[in-house]
Amino acid sequence: MANGAALEQNTSSLWGGGRQPFGASYGKMMMWFFLLSDALTFSGFLTAMGLYRFKYEETWPVAENVFTHFPFLHGEHPLLFVALMTFILIVSSVTMVLAVNAGHKMNTKGVVLWLGLTIVGGFTFLGSQAWEWYHFINGDKGAIMLEDQTIMYFTKAGSEGEILSVYELVTGQEKPHGDHSEFQTADVISAFGLNEDVTLRMPGKEKITLSREEAKAAMANAKLIQGAGMRANEYGNVLFADFFFFVTGFHGTHVFSGVVLNIIIFINVLMGTYERRGHYEMVEKVGLYWHFVDLVWVFVFTFFYLV
Repeated sequence: MANGAALEQNTSSLWGGGRQPFGASYGKMMMWFFLLSDALTFSGFLTAMGLYRFKYEETWPVAENVFTHFPFLHGEHPLLFVALMTFILIVSSVTMVLAVNAGHKMNTKGVVLWLGLTIVGGFTFLGSQAWEWYHFINGDKGAIMLEDQTIMYFTKAGSEGEILSVYELVTGQEKPHGDHSEFQTADVISAFGLNEDVTLRMPGKEKITLSREEAKAAMANAKLIQGAGMRANEYGNVLFADFFFFVTGFHGTHVFSGVVLNIIIFINVLMGTYERRGHYEMVEKVGLYWHFVDLVWVFVFTFFYLV
């Protein structure tokens, strides 16, 4: 009898369903399921990019040679603007934490303040991403596409692979910051023929350089490429541009969706919707999504830009 009573006491304390054992509501559990599936999607994109980068290592662009434009600053600043974008998104995650904390305390003014700053951070990030896309699409130095679709940069012999822009090759002058002058293939081939100290090199880290004779033969059927698109990419392998648009665009879509959700929640807070409900759980659910978006960008920043 004693054993039976003890067994009954133990089983009565077991979880019988409902909100336990984690105390998560149905809405938060469904948000976690969605985020898990979304994480697998991003993992697939980044894994695929890693595989193709390994396969085409010789022609894969070096990110620090691509993303060099910082607003209102002249000269090249490798990855500085991308680092600023990352900082902005991380700060917006902090403000979201503060908004959720204010909601737990039923502090409406605090939720309005911190959620509003989160929205500003989201818009700032999206604007920064638009700036980055603009310069990526318009291109920087220009390149040559050979007959076999290989992208090659211009470089001076003995310069350790330093890239020579098409503007410098044709005009003989240093390229103005942010200039997107259009040139014709014939102009570039003519200028290349007149500059005996100029040759071609691949865009990868190894900086594989052709001899002058090899470069002259390759230039016979070459085509000028300025900017990056889905079919041609002045920075190197076209798959780099494809993954850039797809991965950063997919993430940007998530950020935009998060900003829209935050605005809806922000309006509801101003209208007193959650005050009447007696809780601010909706702020917490949207906060989970926002933290996920920030975390994904950390992985994108690491594996796309840094590695």
